[in-house]
Amino acid sequence: MTGEIPRPEHPRPQRRRDRWRSLNGEWAFERDPGKSGRERGLPDADHLDETITVPFPPESDASGIGDEDFMPAVWYRREVDVPADWLSDHLLLHFGAVDYETEVWVNGTSVGTHRGGYSPFAFDIADVAEPGTNVITVCAHDEVRSGEQPAGKQSTTYATEGVHYQRITGIWQSVWLEPLGATFVDRLRMQPDLAAGAIHGSVELIGEPIDALEVRVAFEGERVGTRTVPVIGGRADWTVELAAVHPWSPADPALYDVTIRLHAGDAIVDEFETYTGIRSIGVDDGIVSINGEPRFQRLVLDQGYHPEGLYTAPTDEAFVRDIELAMDFGFDGARLHQKVFDPRYLYHADRLGFLVWGEFGDWKLDQSDPAMLGRVLDEWLAIIGRDVNHPSIVGWTPFNESPAGRHPDIQRSVYRTTKAVDPTRPVIDTSGYRHVETDILDIHDYTQDVETFRTRYAVLADREPIEPPYDHWDDDPGPPLTNVSEFGGIWWNPNDDEGWGYGDRPESEEAFIERYRGLFEALLKNPAIGMACYTQLYDIESEVNGLATFDREPKVPVETIREITAQPAAIER
Repeated sequence: MTGEIPRPEHPRPQRRRDRWRSLNGEWAFERDPGKSGRERGLPDADHLDETITVPFPPESDASGIGDEDFMPAVWYRREVDVPADWLSDHLLLHFGAVDYETEVWVNGTSVGTHRGGYSPFAFDIADVAEPGTNVITVCAHDEVRSGEQPAGKQSTTYATEGVHYQRITGIWQSVWLEPLGATFVDRLRMQPDLAAGAIHGSVELIGEPIDALEVRVAFEGERVGTRTVPVIGGRADWTVELAAVHPWSPADPALYDVTIRLHAGDAIVDEFETYTGIRSIGVDDGIVSINGEPRFQRLVLDQGYHPEGLYTAPTDEAFVRDIELAMDFGFDGARLHQKVFDPRYLYHADRLGFLVWGEFGDWKLDQSDPAMLGRVLDEWLAIIGRDVNHPSIVGWTPFNESPAGRHPDIQRSVYRTTKAVDPTRPVIDTSGYRHVETDILDIHDYTQDVETFRTRYAVLADREPIEPPYDHWDDDPGPPLTNVSEFGGIWWNPNDDEGWGYGDRPESEEAFIERYRGLFEALLKNPAIGMACYTQLYDIESEVNGLATFDREPKVPVETIREITAQPAAIER
């Protein structure tokens, strides 16, 4: 990628300003196994030992480093030219995500720290930057074995195996600069109101007092609503009633273009473009409805790994390819599993009408320690704030397979806080295993015998309790079981004896398809089931239970799988 900027697209599609500059590309880099870089003067160093391609993590081939060992600390350095007119007010240095604890220096001065491997952050560097050449230095600490940081499926052993994959360290999403005026929008929340045919919104500002906020809404280039409201105390709330209402749905992912402007007298001091979709989400007796219609969600597990960049997609088009691959197989959505996905993925899900459940990468965190609640909540709330405006997100799942030994108050507190922050979407407290308080009760079941699987869930139609394969809930689970959020995982690797999957490997492609059909139809045709999530879309490293290879090549006929997956469900008839 020499001479080219990797991942050059705007990193934040829901708040696009005209002036910004990508800092992706070649940075100086150095591994710091003893975490001694500060003592050795690296914040002021005029060079580092290696070079790396940002935003790819150093464990990946795309980074140019490809070090698969543990890296307790890593350092980055880059010289950046800053125009003088970018320093008049605010200059934000943005990081999409850095794993895990980060400190940033500009010209040798520390400008801030951040904790969290999945949440975005930015520092205002206007006071320390200078016209012309500036040096940005970044240090990231990453102790995945500590039990004190959420790390998803990253392996805590040198050899990756089973459901634990290659680790990632340091910068893994885009880095960019954004010059802003004396006052700018720092936070944006939009809430669609399908029943009223309106969009409700609020903004929070940073900077000097201003007069008014203007909101303009258009659909396919035609103005359908506008509103100007006063700004009071650094905040403005608004409602725009729409002249034409086009509901967002998987069949018709209609998006409204929204322009936000801040006015100080006759001057526009901040302006950006965003978008939204008008749709409603409801839950009735554990069944999710979209725009008032019950919908069986045909989900597939997507873990967001890429052969070249691991956590980081090699191109923006790779996100489109993964969504379209899932849709080609007949799925209308995905569980974004044990990882917080890049905002660009969510943008494409919005415009393609692909339903997703937002999840946190909570694995590796010691959930038996109540002190870890802060580690979860701080980052999880930042993630919700980043993603809450995406119409494709139809629910939240902060935890996955919480074990019996976890502290239940962590789970309960995160569930209740999520509901308080976003009452518009259902929340599953933990996908599978020990539920505490949840809107939807779900289960994970990798039973491979079709008849056993079908019989187990058939009793739900008569409201009889099942005999679960695992201990999944407390004495009073609340809502009825309506979601099998992990199943299948059929071991299918026809050209290689290596790797693993669930159950015995089918003897032929026909046997695989027969098992897939039996398992999927057992849920699809059950009138008590409203969601089913098949494991998984593609292979990852040694786990070869995907419908496609790690390189995204289908392993079975796409049309055949689609015919099974996309057939009408019992709850939709």
